[in-house]
Amino acid sequence: MGDDLGDEWWAHEGNSDEAEEKTQQEKQPTEKTTKKTKPEKRKSVTEETVKAKKKKKTQQKECIIPKKKDTEDEKSTKPKRKRKKKTITDVLSSSEPKPGSPADLQTLVTQHFSDKLSVIEQEELKLLESSFLSSNDLTHTLSSYLKQVCPKWSKIQKQHTEKSSVVLLIVCSSALRAIELIKQMTAFKGEAKAVKLFAKHIKMEEQVKLLQKGVTHIGVGTPGRISALIEKEGLSLQALKYVVLDWNWRDQKLRRMVDVPEVKLDVMKLLQGGILNGCKEDKVKIGLF
Repeated sequence: MGDDLGDEWWAHEGNSDEAEEKTQQEKQPTEKTTKKTKPEKRKSVTEETVKAKKKKKTQQKECIIPKKKDTEDEKSTKPKRKRKKKTITDVLSSSEPKPGSPADLQTLVTQHFSDKLSVIEQEELKLLESSFLSSNDLTHTLSSYLKQVCPKWSKIQKQHTEKSSVVLLIVCSSALRAIELIKQMTAFKGEAKAVKLFAKHIKMEEQVKLLQKGVTHIGVGTPGRISALIEKEGLSLQALKYVVLDWNWRDQKLRRMVDVPEVKLDVMKLLQGGILNGCKEDKVKIGLF
């Protein structure tokens, strides 16, 4: 009996040792597998993160590209800023004013009528140097300039007896300027009578009556109203000897009379309406003040 029990115990111990060895053997490969699988997981994790980063980059790129296109489209749709053209004021404010000359008036006349008249008609508008009075060199007042160009004024004014006409015609850009010029020439005119020839606050019929009433020596006004009076025969050019253009004076915007489009057209119309013909016949002389 004792031997049998001993054998059983050894057998049991042996079996238990074998079982433990098996379990250890089983555990070892599992541990190895677990050890092996861990880096695989890391690899998969890193691959996933790399892929995710790449996706983000590609998404970011994809997001940026349409934005650029949008901005390009916006640029194409936005109107391009045009460079501001320099005005007369800008040019003149940075340069010294130059006195007008007969050549300036002649070029202005030829440029204006170049597309309106034939070549033969344009030739007829050209004036000789003898048709011009000496120009203002920007040092004169109106009285001193008129005394220079009309030295025999006192004799001329006494000889003038014709109604509805003037001996001296001063052409300026506005009614206010006309009033200012009349005040400036008090030292020159003496006993001569001056009349306002502009449209502001004065009807044409009133001016016609005023010219018919008595003898007037000097007319000061705008080219538009003077042309209208000539057309309606309210003002005659038979006694006219001098035409003075207020050429060098500039307004608040530094524009001369001929720089204002409407006034320039009226000046050209006035010159064409009888004054240039008078210059051709050597009856009228033009001065630039």
